[in-house]
Amino acid sequence: MKKMVIAAGTGFLGTVLIDFFKESYQELIVLTRGKSERKNNIQYVHWNANSLTGWESVLENADVLINLAGKSVDCRYTPENKAAILASRIDSTRVLNEAVLKCKNPPKHFINSSTATIYRHSEDKQMNEYSGEIGDDFSMNVAKSWEKAFYDVETDKALKTAVRTSIVLGKNGGAFIPLKRLTQLGLGGKVGNGKQFVSWIHELDFAKAIDFIIDKKLTGNINVVSSKPERNVDFMRKLRQAVRIPFGIPISKTMLKIGAKIIQTESELVLKSRNVIPKRLTENGFTFEYHDLEKAFKNLLS
Repeated sequence: MKKMVIAAGTGFLGTVLIDFFKESYQELIVLTRGKSERKNNIQYVHWNANSLTGWESVLENADVLINLAGKSVDCRYTPENKAAILASRIDSTRVLNEAVLKCKNPPKHFINSSTATIYRHSEDKQMNEYSGEIGDDFSMNVAKSWEKAFYDVETDKALKTAVRTSIVLGKNGGAFIPLKRLTQLGLGGKVGNGKQFVSWIHELDFAKAIDFIIDKKLTGNINVVSSKPERNVDFMRKLRQAVRIPFGIPISKTMLKIGAKIIQTESELVLKSRNVIPKRLTENGFTFEYHDLEKAFKNLLS
């Protein structure tokens, strides 16, 4: 009887994973800040993401533990939000490490979220897990601290993998829906100079990659992104073509910063060049269902 536990699994990515794994795992448990309840074959267990209060017992005999916890970075980087972004990642990772250590029969594989944002802004070099250059600013330092908190605690009985994910494109969540709406409104032009790379992955390939990591028992840092990052100008052009909008008003860097302030987010989320490739996945034989952005858009719009 296979058992999977997903911490903070009620959001977009958690839903993607539940839909993918619900047929292959007889027991699916979701740690949530909501109430404890059972819906069909999914058991929701309340936790506070920073202390052991009894929920940790559900980790016993799990085949896989996946942690998706972390405050969204789609906000203004005020001191309060910065502190919450960091704490939500460190606290959840720390307490899950503690919970794993308390288990008599701990999860066989502990997969923790990370981010492709850990690499520096790059328009010149593709970043892989071996030669990628780690940067130094707020977002990158959060990523470094997050991975350090994960790996600093040795869990001898549990394999450990950090998945460095970028934009996951999905039909019912993530970045695709607002991008599609902006494009349909005629605002789907390039952002800034348009040269920055966008690392992306289709939601199905995201779930398949997690399954592949589990099956192959891959450990350490793994980039969970498409093998073909796209420049922003090309990404937006292909999206316009997919939604059949012939034009898109370009947005200058200045206008973006003004707009970001109005809608309470950060321009970095769009302007940073995430030129990341999944070398460890591909060298181990992973194949993408949606290798090309055009095919991914066609599926998402179907």
